[in-house]
Amino acid sequence: MKIILDLLLLLLIIIYSYLESLVKVFIPRRKKSVAGEIVLITGAGHGIGRQTAYEFAKRSRLVLWDINKVKKEVGDVTILVNNAGVIYPADLLSTKDEEIIKTFEVNILGHFWITKALLPSMIRRNHGHIVTVASVCGHGVIPYLIPYCSSKFAAVGFHRALTSELEALGKTGIKTSCLCPVFVNTGFTKNPSTRLWPVLETGEVVRSLIDGILTDKKMIFVPSHINISLTIERFLPERALAAINHVQDIQFEAVIGHKIKMK
Repeated sequence: MKIILDLLLLLLIIIYSYLESLVKVFIPRRKKSVAGEIVLITGAGHGIGRQTAYEFAKRSRLVLWDINKVKKEVGDVTILVNNAGVIYPADLLSTKDEEIIKTFEVNILGHFWITKALLPSMIRRNHGHIVTVASVCGHGVIPYLIPYCSSKFAAVGFHRALTSELEALGKTGIKTSCLCPVFVNTGFTKNPSTRLWPVLETGEVVRSLIDGILTDKKMIFVPSHINISLTIERFLPERALAAINHVQDIQFEAVIGHKIKMK
């Protein structure tokens, strides 16, 4: 009998969640204030990190990452933006071992270490926000970016698992967000282009990120319709997916056979 009641409750929650999501499409979410919050951003010297730091500087107290001095000089960090990242476009055999290691050290292992260092104070206060900067490559793959895609899949998994664990601990005051943009014109990937996706400017991505943080949005896709595309792709056969990849015609400079070519 209990399992039947649990299933009925689950059905009601699912229906309510869909209705809630539908309402939120037409009614903008209320934005929270981050005045007085202490924000730490990794990888803040370039691209998304730099622009995000500029936007938060208008609203909060900002820390541009130095692990040895943070707690002593500014106190407990309440908003963490795990943004630091590297990318080495190349086929797997042309990718150096040290490049693979650095990709995982920066793109995902760094998230673990900095989050473990700052999470205890958030848990004590049941207050904070942890932001994982990932990529659409954490949901779908692109050739010649094997280490990068793998690390971003790990970053998305980190975000989802952390979100679930905080909920299990009853720490609902600690919010989480994950940013997943398509190609961004930051200079890390040379000459990117695609038929179906826009190559984004940093400002557009950061505006979506800030809006997502202020409205406690869990998954922030830029552009937002990418979420729909990824959902549809899960139900398509492999031949259809291959055709979509052909139409997309994603291009960027990569080392192939130890020579730089347009992929």
